[in-house]
Amino acid sequence: MFERLEPVVPDSILGLMAAYRADPDPRKVDLGIGVYRDEHGDTPVPASVRQAESALIARQTTKSYIGPAGNPAFNQALEQLVLGAKHPALTSGRVRTVQSPGGCGALRLGAELIRAASPESVVHVSTPTWANHTPLLAGSGLRLERYPYLDAATGKVQFAAMMESLERLPARAVVLLHASCHNPTGADLMQSQWRELLALISRRGLLPFVDMAYQGLGDGLDEDAFGLRLLGAELPEMLCAVSCSKNFGVYRERTGALHFIGSSPAAADAALSQLVRLARGIWSMPPDHGAAIVQAVLGDPSLRAQWTEEVTAMRSRIRGLRREVVEHLRQHCPQRDFSFIREQRGMFSFLGIDTSQVRKLRERHHVYMTDDSRMNMAGLRRGNLEYFARAVAEVLKA
Repeated sequence: MFERLEPVVPDSILGLMAAYRADPDPRKVDLGIGVYRDEHGDTPVPASVRQAESALIARQTTKSYIGPAGNPAFNQALEQLVLGAKHPALTSGRVRTVQSPGGCGALRLGAELIRAASPESVVHVSTPTWANHTPLLAGSGLRLERYPYLDAATGKVQFAAMMESLERLPARAVVLLHASCHNPTGADLMQSQWRELLALISRRGLLPFVDMAYQGLGDGLDEDAFGLRLLGAELPEMLCAVSCSKNFGVYRERTGALHFIGSSPAAADAALSQLVRLARGIWSMPPDHGAAIVQAVLGDPSLRAQWTEEVTAMRSRIRGLRREVVEHLRQHCPQRDFSFIREQRGMFSFLGIDTSQVRKLRERHHVYMTDDSRMNMAGLRRGNLEYFARAVAEVLKA
């Protein structure tokens, strides 16, 4: 049966991760895999999360299933974290949530719901977007198209071109938006641009599908949710996929959720029934451990305050690295303007060099990033900033 199967080319990021791990050079720098790292190069578990997990293990008496919609307390806590406790969509009873295996599960579940409701709809994603958006969404059977987003020359959003493209979309088209800390560019919409986008989406009858993977790592927990909260308050329908991997550090626990905002409580109930059916057919029951930890952190005032401080520390470290790497690059590469890195948000930026230069960085200097020059800022630390900047300078001179 399987004799005709051909080997699949490995995922480029996973291949990069394997190459980095196999590299014995002590100077190596990992800017590829998208995980937060501290000053020691580790991906830590926040102290608040460790404390919540210890208490959870001590009191847990069963590993029985929690149901296809997931942990109700987690779902409610995440709704309030993402939307805000007094958000009009919540107070009007129009939000329904299904827990998912990570943000990836939420994205796929949302795509399956769209296909069930409107199989002819097209999902429009930014140029560029996170690489895994394509297989996750297109794997449901939906067609994907692109809209302009990043101006590579400035490192900023080419907002006019984006709006011109979206203005041409037909009603019921789906627009995938990054809530904050755009992956892979780090270029985010300003609040004024979110307001303009809201008016366009409302006028054209489009459906926003928002991906929230980095809440708190850009400008703040509330600030990073500005756009999705605005859309959710003013539009009749919206989907939002949420990941807890980065801000709670529970990567391998695969913790996420899909929020659905409906035009009425009855419409939200109907969508929830469909989501439960779809989830049952994909993963049956979601994993509980990570969700129970997150719920415990958010449900305890002391742990929540501690977690908020830890998120603030992560955000501050990333911001500091952005400022410092720009200064180092300015000193060693005065012929190039890298100031856009300082203005961007979150963990990612494009360095703006070509593929051959990226490969020279890897082969000659053991600096690992994806071939399109996307780099994870959290992979830098004060001990390797100078080395990184000198390596970039040498590659640019070659």
